[in-house]
Amino acid sequence: MKIALSGRIGERDLKELGQRARDEIAELPEVSQAELRYDRPYEISVEVSEETLRRHGLTLEAVAAAVRNASLDLPGGSVKTEGGEILLRAKGQAYRGEEFEKIVVLTRTDGTIVRLGELGRVVDGFEDTDLRGLFNGDPSVVIRVQLIGEEDVRKAADALKAWVPRFRAKLPEGVSITIFNDESMDLVTRLAVMGKNAWQGLLLVVVVLTLFLRFRLALWVAAGVPISLLGALMLFPFFGLTINTMTLMAFILVLGILTDDAVVIGESVQSIEEETGDQVEAAIRGTQAMSVPVVFGVLTTMAAFLPILLVEGRMGSFIGVVGHVAILTLVFSLIESQLVLPAHLAHRKLTPKGSAPPNAFVRRWLAFQDRTIGWLERLGNVHYRRMIEQAIEWRYAVLTACVGVLVLTTALMISGRLRYQFFPQVAGNVVYATLTMERGIPLDRTEIAVAQIQQAADELRAEIEAEYPDQQVVVHTFGSIGEQLARDGPVEPGQMGGSHLAEVGMELVPAMEREITTDEVLSRWREKTGAVPDAVELVFGSDAFKVGDAINIELFGSEDLDELTGAAAMTKQFLATFAGINDVADSFRSGKQEVQLAVRPSALPLGLTQNDLARQVRQAFYGEEAQRVQRGRDDVRVMIRYPESERRSLGSLEDMRIRTREGVEVPFGAVADATIERGFSAIRRTDRQRVVTVTAEVDRSVSTPEQVLAAYHAWSPTLSERYPNVSYRLGGEQREQADAAGSVIRGFVMALLLIYVLLAIPLGSYLQPFIIMSVIPFGFVGAVLGHWLLGWDLIFFSILGIVALSGVVVNASLVMVHTINTQTATGKGFDEAIHDAAIMRFRPIVLTTATTFFGLLSLMFETAVPALPFVPMAISLGCGVLYAAIMTLFLVPVGYVVLDDLLRWRSGAGAREGTAETGAGAAGPAVGELAGS
Repeated sequence: MKIALSGRIGERDLKELGQRARDEIAELPEVSQAELRYDRPYEISVEVSEETLRRHGLTLEAVAAAVRNASLDLPGGSVKTEGGEILLRAKGQAYRGEEFEKIVVLTRTDGTIVRLGELGRVVDGFEDTDLRGLFNGDPSVVIRVQLIGEEDVRKAADALKAWVPRFRAKLPEGVSITIFNDESMDLVTRLAVMGKNAWQGLLLVVVVLTLFLRFRLALWVAAGVPISLLGALMLFPFFGLTINTMTLMAFILVLGILTDDAVVIGESVQSIEEETGDQVEAAIRGTQAMSVPVVFGVLTTMAAFLPILLVEGRMGSFIGVVGHVAILTLVFSLIESQLVLPAHLAHRKLTPKGSAPPNAFVRRWLAFQDRTIGWLERLGNVHYRRMIEQAIEWRYAVLTACVGVLVLTTALMISGRLRYQFFPQVAGNVVYATLTMERGIPLDRTEIAVAQIQQAADELRAEIEAEYPDQQVVVHTFGSIGEQLARDGPVEPGQMGGSHLAEVGMELVPAMEREITTDEVLSRWREKTGAVPDAVELVFGSDAFKVGDAINIELFGSEDLDELTGAAAMTKQFLATFAGINDVADSFRSGKQEVQLAVRPSALPLGLTQNDLARQVRQAFYGEEAQRVQRGRDDVRVMIRYPESERRSLGSLEDMRIRTREGVEVPFGAVADATIERGFSAIRRTDRQRVVTVTAEVDRSVSTPEQVLAAYHAWSPTLSERYPNVSYRLGGEQREQADAAGSVIRGFVMALLLIYVLLAIPLGSYLQPFIIMSVIPFGFVGAVLGHWLLGWDLIFFSILGIVALSGVVVNASLVMVHTINTQTATGKGFDEAIHDAAIMRFRPIVLTTATTFFGLLSLMFETAVPALPFVPMAISLGCGVLYAAIMTLFLVPVGYVVLDDLLRWRSGAGAREGTAETGAGAAGPAVGELAGS
């Protein structure tokens, strides 16, 4: 959060008000840090002209020495008298400009004295830096409030909002205090959006469960969700987690997954209960029957979320919390399904058979539920049975079709019909125009450029207010001259401050409260501003979260700066030909013009050295620091230098006198050579190589950075022909992508190995895990098709969703294969065991898939800006689970039979003839090998 104090008052008065406000804010118990920005430090400047120095035979160094000798407090020890100890102190320290004016600099034998105020002008003011803050066009200072540790953002925001009216009442007329860039409001908005999706997802999960399970059973199954979430929240402090957007995002992602194990246990208990009528026995047997696949299924899901914990770079710090929260909730979900749920099911109240419903609504609901349950049973016992028999009979055709779908889906991506980009453009509620002029440019030229940008902002604000009279769109405008607006992250080299830097910002109301988009505001502002004279770079942006420049090309390989800048110019010309490319710039910044000084050889006999020349020029134009004064909390420098009028012209340098060590005054031109050159503002090096970086922004509705850079890679040989010594590499977003993708790939491989091990342990087989894991690629197919059908690009979050999906989709497959093994162990024929197991698992697979899908459905269709980066991840999980469930129902039984065929061929038993008609005699020796291989 930032707080602006603005008004048409003096700079000193504005700074003092800012300091008072900062002190009061820092005293609030809810706030830890408050920093005052855009206020120049205090400085006492003693300005003595060259003419005055010559008239009195003085030097700037002598004036500084006089100040040091006269302005000081020095302890003198103590006198121990009979009445006690008395301290001695020489007290003469000056603290204010008027006190320094009284310091005696020169005395003569006739008794006359020359004081500092008579020698020159003493200015008790501010450092000579070009720094201005603007708020709604008025001069301002800004208090930046930051929180550290475990401080609560909302409590701090509430405390500040309560404090502001109290402080406003004490302000003089014409001064206003305003809160802007209130990040707590963004947090509240994001939490509200995520909270809405969470309860909507939970409601859909409960509705799905109550459609196909008896009401009390459905409620106990759904109760596992809040129990798991609360259990995870209990452990948040131990893992350094807080309730924020990302933790809520993780809760939404696992809402439907958390009921999977409970659905399997509940359905198993209900089936046995219908057979035996004994609740306690059904709870025990039903839980025991599904305990092994459920436990190892949850473990595989946890393993699939591990790669999210291993993501490197800025993206890892952003998304890693999702992995932590998902694993914690899954742990409590497992505990609840194995220990808590069976106890609840064993002692829940049952409606006696034959008893009449208590009212008409219950009667109609039970009748409706009977119809839905009957429909699902008919779908499984009749239609699905017939389809699975046909699929097993035509198993190789089914496998071929599955492979064909996988190939076509991959082609959908390779052909470019489904675009991929690393991270979407997340528009924030603040739009910026960042201006960089030539270094050394006069401040008034920068002010003119800022005025042009500000005028365009004001005109746009008026237009928007006319177009949308019923809503406020632009809340505030603010800006800075001398440095760019404070944001998170390190300051770029060469961007520390100066008259060439400026920035203007417009704060908009939250996206959900306006019809016009941030991108449209930004585009219209850019168009209205037009070209800014003398601007080296003008970049418009609004990213709420950014992992790096969309286009960032580092040119290196040559120490010849002309080659690098030439290659950068060619690169910028090429990038500018693409539609959707804006704000193309490079990092090369020529420095300010320099007058390089050197002592002439003819001056050496006078005893002058390069150090004498440099020191005296520095004293005259930069200043000699006489002392530092602690005035309150401010550390005030006392500087001795030429008057401002003599520091504004190179003619003053020519008129300067250089003093030898004997006190002889020599004209500057007689002892020094001066040449005018232009230096560099900063020399950037990476891996010890000089680098010039070309950057650009991309309108992602038109193109993606990946498409632009692919074209650049194809064009790069043309660049190499012109500049053979120059090479390039990608930075910014692409470097983050490379780091993050590499860590995800490594983590995914590790997760697949871990999933294989976790599947092999309960199955006691080395081959059956491959049947189960064959579903994983089709989760990818579902995720890709979901993005394509819903009109979304694949992004990095989509890939993370697919990675997490790999552990979710194997759960149903594991339960089905475990059931097949259980059926064959009872002595059933091979084909009969497969058919019966598939029918038995049909209802729980449908239910677990439905709860996962509908738990994510609300987020999949969310349009609020704060949730947009997470929608693709929800699409990957939701659509991937949906498609993978279909494949599980057909591919796993088919794969089981195909693997049996392969084992038969290997053992020489020959291929099996027929499927459904084979019966118990078809089991053969391969079945035992398949179950225990």
